[in-house]
Amino acid sequence: MSELMRVPLSDGGCFLVEVADDEPGVRRASRAGDVVDAAVDSLKTALEPIRQAAECALETFRKAGPRAVEIEFGVRLNAEAGAVIAKTGTEGHLTVKLSWGEKD
Repeated sequence: MSELMRVPLSDGGCFLVEVADDEPGVRRASRAGDVVDAAVDSLKTALEPIRQAAECALETFRKAGPRAVEIEFGVRLNAEAGAVIAKTGTEGHLTVKLSWGEKD
C-alpha cells in the first residue's frame, strides 16, 4: 500500500508524492493518516545533491571529448533522505550516452 507524502516548495507551497508506506522516515501528518510529511525543508533543498551529482557526472564524461553527452537517471523522493537516484532492480540507475560522430 502507498501513502501520500507532502513535500514543501521554496515559496511556501507544497505538493504531494506517492510513496510506499514502509518508506524510511515516514511519519504521519494528520490524524486520518492519509498524508505524511517529508523531512526536507523544500523540494529545492532535496534536489540539490542530485543536481551536484549530475554536474559531477557531466564534467567527468566531458573529459572524454565527445560531441554530445546524455545522462539519464531516475529521481525518487524519500521522506527521510529527500531526493535519491532511483534504482532499477537492485542497483542504482544511471544511463550515459556519449557520441563522437556527426550530428544525428
